[in-house]
Amino acid sequence: MLTKLEKDLLNIIQTEFPVTSRPFKTIGEKLSISEEKALKLTQSLIASGIIRRLGATFDSRKLGYASTLCAAKVPEDKLEKFIQTVNGYTGVTHNYLRPGYYNVWFTFIGKDMNFIEEKLKEISEITGVNEIVNLPAKKLFKVRVNLNV
Repeated sequence: MLTKLEKDLLNIIQTEFPVTSRPFKTIGEKLSISEEKALKLTQSLIASGIIRRLGATFDSRKLGYASTLCAAKVPEDKLEKFIQTVNGYTGVTHNYLRPGYYNVWFTFIGKDMNFIEEKLKEISEITGVNEIVNLPAKKLFKVRVNLNV
């Protein structure tokens, strides 16, 4: 069970994280606690798994990059190598194992779609997985999710 302070902290972090040299000082001021307590509370929520990731999200298209969703059919005996290989690419931002015909799904960002396609071929050659589908978005529907805790 989260305390009111933890809930208030989570609401600030996900909706108005301060972009300053000392963000936890600003957060602490908003919560009437010290910078150190705001940081320790955040670290505790990360350690407990309540906060899975803390970081900025950039619009890759506005920065001149291409991005895509990829799906792969990976046999059980190639899963470990495939996942490690894919995770080794700096342009991979998410990688999930899911049930179904295509059992590994990941997102890939690169300088352009040709670059991404070259890297997907490279992944296929390294891992022996030939069925990797490139699914670039045709239209973007951005959904903002803020959980009012």
